[in-house]
Amino acid sequence: MTIKDKFEAEAEELKGKATEAIGRVTKDDEKIGKGEAEQLVAKGKKVAEQVKDVFKK
Repeated sequence: MTIKDKFEAEAEELKGKATEAIGRVTKDDEKIGKGEAEQLVAKGKKVAEQVKDVFKK
């Protein structure tokens, strides 16, 4: 996983956390769901890159 990929995945996860937090404050279920989904996508990218790294060794 390159530094750029790690940074992008972290940024996407933080964006998801922020979106979820805003949704919780405003009681907007759609934003909460969107934030959770963004976090899952970012975590999926991290796992995929970690698997790639394992097989490179």
